[in-house]
Amino acid sequence: MAMIKGITVILCDKVQIGTDPFNHPIYEEKEISVDNVLVTPSTTDDIVTYQDMFGKKAVYTLAIPKGDNHDWEDKKIIFFDKEWSSFGFVTQGIEENIPLDWNKKVMVERYE
Repeated sequence: MAMIKGITVILCDKVQIGTDPFNHPIYEEKEISVDNVLVTPSTTDDIVTYQDMFGKKAVYTLAIPKGDNHDWEDKKIIFFDKEWSSFGFVTQGIEENIPLDWNKKVMVERYE
């Protein structure tokens, strides 16, 4: 049993389900459950840095488990019974060089 365990979050992703008569893609929002995601409050440094870079206030930092291949950039994410929006780029480390179960980080702000 791991000493540190994350929670299950819902990643809302758009999936192409077809095309319209003008050959433009038609998308549908799909909710994907992702287990073992760590949720931590963002640090003061992260809040200031991301506010300067993107004009958005980072509230939480999500640590994504190794082996996850979903796209986390600019997505709606649901946890703690609230909707959040990821922003910025996903920071990723080398899986083999990181001892714990997580190798990616993404910042989220309150989705309104």
